[in-house]
Amino acid sequence: MAKIMVVDDDPNIRELVSTLLKNANFEVCGAKSGRECLDKMLGENPDLCVIDLMMPNMDGYELCGNIQKYHENTPVLMLTAKAELRDKIKGFELGTDDYLTKPFEGEELIARVRALLRRYKIESSQIIQIADLTIDKNSFTVNNEDIPRKEFELLFKLAGFPNRTFSRDQLIEDIWGYDFEGNERTLDVHIGRLRERFPAIKIATVRGLGYRLEAVK
Repeated sequence: MAKIMVVDDDPNIRELVSTLLKNANFEVCGAKSGRECLDKMLGENPDLCVIDLMMPNMDGYELCGNIQKYHENTPVLMLTAKAELRDKIKGFELGTDDYLTKPFEGEELIARVRALLRRYKIESSQIIQIADLTIDKNSFTVNNEDIPRKEFELLFKLAGFPNRTFSRDQLIEDIWGYDFEGNERTLDVHIGRLRERFPAIKIATVRGLGYRLEAVK
């Protein structure tokens, strides 16, 4: 049974979200602040965090950044009343995996939580199977064939989180490093090569954000 950490300074919202998750057969733990969440993370070891954006002292952005820094394998679903593009970009750059805008339906919350848990399970594996591709991180091969290392790392990153949007800066920093001295065109060229090399998968351009690999239905 997956464990979900619910973080919200509003006890009513926290109780509502917790009840919805418990009714869907998830184990739930809670925190009323970002600091309390971080203090509980090691002991509770949640599989996913559902966090509110607007909280005093440490808002959802700062909390998400800390989770990404110290618990990078824990996915984050952010609840927010702010749906502007710039807010989403900021969240994605800090490591948010998905957004759910308030007010929300309980069924959508549960569906998004389950989808994130599935993505996390895929990403934590050393072998990803998607479309007709077997992407093996142990040998750095795709269908037992070598491809250029940066192309492999980029493909593995995108395929590990199907349907998750990564900003251009995220991908450049994760694949090429913080001290990369090239430009964004390098990323575009590698995306283009992956599209040509593997037409069975779809790497979508998300205008104003970056790229995502769309899961095969």
